[in-house]
Amino acid sequence: MDARQRVFCALAHQEPDRVPIDCWLTAAVAAKLRAHYRLATQEELLQRLDVDFRYIDGPKYTGPPPQVHADGQVEDHWGVPRVRISTGLGDQASVYEEVTCFPLRQATTVDEVHAYPKWPNPDWFDYQCVRGQVAEARRTGKVVVFMGDRLNRCAQLKPAMYLRGIDQILVDLALAPEMAAAIFRHVADFYLEYARRTFEAAGDGLDIFFMGDDFGTQKGLFMKPEMWREFLRAGFKAFIALAKGYGYQVAHHSCGSIQAIIPDLIDCGLDLLNPIQPDVANMDRRELKQRFGGRLSFHGSISIQKTLPFGTPEEVRAEVAERRRTLAPGGGFIFCTAHNIQADTPIENIEALFEAYHALGGY
Repeated sequence: MDARQRVFCALAHQEPDRVPIDCWLTAAVAAKLRAHYRLATQEELLQRLDVDFRYIDGPKYTGPPPQVHADGQVEDHWGVPRVRISTGLGDQASVYEEVTCFPLRQATTVDEVHAYPKWPNPDWFDYQCVRGQVAEARRTGKVVVFMGDRLNRCAQLKPAMYLRGIDQILVDLALAPEMAAAIFRHVADFYLEYARRTFEAAGDGLDIFFMGDDFGTQKGLFMKPEMWREFLRAGFKAFIALAKGYGYQVAHHSCGSIQAIIPDLIDCGLDLLNPIQPDVANMDRRELKQRFGGRLSFHGSISIQKTLPFGTPEEVRAEVAERRRTLAPGGGFIFCTAHNIQADTPIENIEALFEAYHALGGY
């Protein structure tokens, strides 16, 4: 089988020749691997690792120049100030853009939410570049995915957290539901139009639309399931319906313990769930496969919190073998890590990971 046949077979809950392979890396790890293998480009690295997926960048921001504060903070296109933070030293260093304050935190009325002057405009992006991205990805013969970066990934809760504050938006759900609903509506409306224009440009060259919104913590949902259904289900379902209208399969990334709403995700039309995070409560892989494996495919599950950074190559291989036993039977499973591989991960563990994917993933 080629990559496309392999992935579509797995997503149809059938067994392909081997478990399909995806690859999520931080930029620092990708650079380290390219240097390790003496490769010039990211495409060469993905070919070297025999990865079945290709992710396009998506629309290019062409809107107003970001506001730069006197202390060096730079506002994103939501008007949220961020600062670049470096963690680690040497080849274990990574750079992240961290939120420094929440521009809607002090709002007290829905009118203030509506009047926020920095709601983004879908017109601020060039969508025509997507055509070329899709064509280039399609030439690889792999499955083509649009996910977007961390600021342009279809979501509702995380952007609201950036705008209102993590604690405040959760308090709003209980004490000021009209405030939460107004913020979610603005966010969802933006992403629906942003995604629609992206899909128009991509046409039938795109295969999978990948959303991302963290609904869970290490111990459970951020909110009661009833609150998720009241505030977030409609937008989540609208994103899926839009993508299905263009013939795409739909995947969603949510960190944390989210088993309580997996039936809702399935009812909304979701095809593929990532990451089946292994180091959280109430996300036992065997139970998830037994309960939902006939209606939902799984992506991820390899620990980036414990095994990859702190385990041995033998422990990495053992974890891959366990995932193959518990999640792969009957299809419906994609090998990948539970998030981007981080810069503190030893190269030998990454090599062991991909070697195990190929050595142990056959049907």
